[in-house]
Parts: sequence; structure tokens; C-alpha cells
Amino acid sequence: MKNICITLIFTITISVGAQSPIPEYLEPDLSIDRAAQKIVQELELDGNFDVGEDGIEQISLAVIDLTNGKKAIGGMNMDNFIYPASVYKMYVAAEVLHQIYEGEYELTTPYVVRSPNDVDKSKEILFDPRPLLRDGDTVTINYLLDLMITRSDNSAANCLIDIATRPRINEMIANYGWQGSEVTRKFLSRRFEDPGYEKVKGTETCALHAADFMYRIETGQLFNPWVSMQMKTLLGRQLDKSKLAQGLPKEAMFYHKTGWWSYWTNDVGIVDGGNIKYIIALFTPVREEQILPKMKLISERVYSLMRERAR
Repeated sequence: MKNICITLIFTITISVGAQSPIPEYLEPDLSIDRAAQKIVQELELDGNFDVGEDGIEQISLAVIDLTNGKKAIGGMNMDNFIYPASVYKMYVAAEVLHQIYEGEYELTTPYVVRSPNDVDKSKEILFDPRPLLRDGDTVTINYLLDLMITRSDNSAANCLIDIATRPRINEMIANYGWQGSEVTRKFLSRRFEDPGYEKVKGTETCALHAADFMYRIETGQLFNPWVSMQMKTLLGRQLDKSKLAQGLPKEAMFYHKTGWWSYWTNDVGIVDGGNIKYIIALFTPVREEQILPKMKLISERVYSLMRERAR
């Protein structure tokens, strides 16, 4: 088996600005819209937020009720594009798993970490015992995937973006109708970016696209059942429980990807409470220390809403 160490040069075209339609296989539900809007308004999150040089932003929230075979969707500002922070690592992981399924390499294929990809100076999850990646380390692709999703490791993400390549990640984005959610940047300074990406617009996504991504995982339609199940397994090992997870009952399993940076705090995932199942995607232009108590309340109230709908 050959070691992988890849340097690629590409340019990118980004589709932004257009409204994203709700996929035809999901059923718009005004009662979810109204409930979501009430929750957001009561927590005073329905206004505009000043995010410094990035201007004025709004939250983006989507909920898909999957209980008892339903596929009803609702939310607030579902197609509002916003900076996803580390949530967009899930798009990277999906394309890597797809390429593994296609036989281009294996989960056990070795990969050599090279600078400037080794950007992390501290661990996102302090209790995780795995060391920081450094230039010259040889690890497997599976190890990189687990680090990127469960610990939200930026160095691992940079390596996996090189492996998958941004054009192929964005081919997936286009094929699933998620225009505007293209992966444009690595998790490093622009001065270290690959040629062609130094001035590209930052990555954005919306709650609708992220929720649809999770829907495809849950229904085995993210490429195929193998990719979907591998992706769900990774999301189920998420170590960050500080956001929406804190508002869920102990018996509920949450398969999710979190992300935060500066003004942005986000969480997206599948909640399985046995007799209750739903997807929630929440992107907020609010600093982590300010939004975490409200994320707990949002999670509690959405879970209660889904429990009522299940009766």
C-alpha cells in the first residue's frame, strides 16, 4: 500500500446568492415553521446580528421530523447562508468515504502529514488523549477521519481536503443540489492556501443543506448505504457535547457535527430517542459563550415539540 501525500492546484467556481428550494422528497410543514419561529423569538434570536467586518447576519434553523415515517420539514431562515465553521468538515468526510468506497484507497491507507496542514496548536477537546498532528507523521485515512469529526481537528481536515480535493467535494455538492455550500477553504491562513484559493470567498452553508445532508445519511442515500453508515458512525462518536447535545435526554442518541469560531456557533445532527427521531440544523452568528445556554433551551424545546408530534 502506497503512502499518500498530495499537493494539488485548482481554481474554483462558487454558486451563491440563489434561494435553495426544499427537496421534493421532504414535506414543508407550517406547524414546524410556526413552532421554530416562536422558539427563536422567545429566545431573542430572531433579529439581525452584527458580526464585525462580515456585516449583518441571521440565524439559520431547520428541523425534519422523521418520527413514524414522517419527513416533514420546517424552520426559520432555512436557506440563509452563513459561515459553518467546522460543520463543513462533514462534507469533506462524505467525499473521502465515497472515494474509499470506489476503491481509490482504503480506510487503512497510510497518509503522511505535511506542513502547512499541521495548524493546530491545541486540542479542541482537551480530554482527548490523541496527540496533535505534526509534519512527517504517518497516520491512516481512518485516523484522520475520526480526528476531524470527533475532535474537530483542523490539521486532519486540511489533510483530508487534500485527499478528497475541493473540485470533487464540490462535485458532490452540485450533484445533491447544495449550490452555495461549496467547500472553498482549508482551515489555515490565506497566505498558506494552495494557488488559486488565496482570495476565494469563504465557505458558507445553510441549515436546509445541512439538514438534507443528515437526511441522506439517515435514509442511506448519501452516495449509498455504506458511505451513509460509515458517516453516521463517525458522527455518533462526536466528543463535543457542549451545544445542542446538552438539551437532550440521556436516552437520546445524537449523531452530529459541531462547529464554532469567533462569532459563529453551530450544531447539526440526527436525534434518535427511540420513539422520536428528527434532524436539527442550527447555525448562529453568536459567540459560543453567549449562545450555549440558549442552544440548550432550543434543543429542549425542539425535543418537546417532536415528542408532542409523536403522540
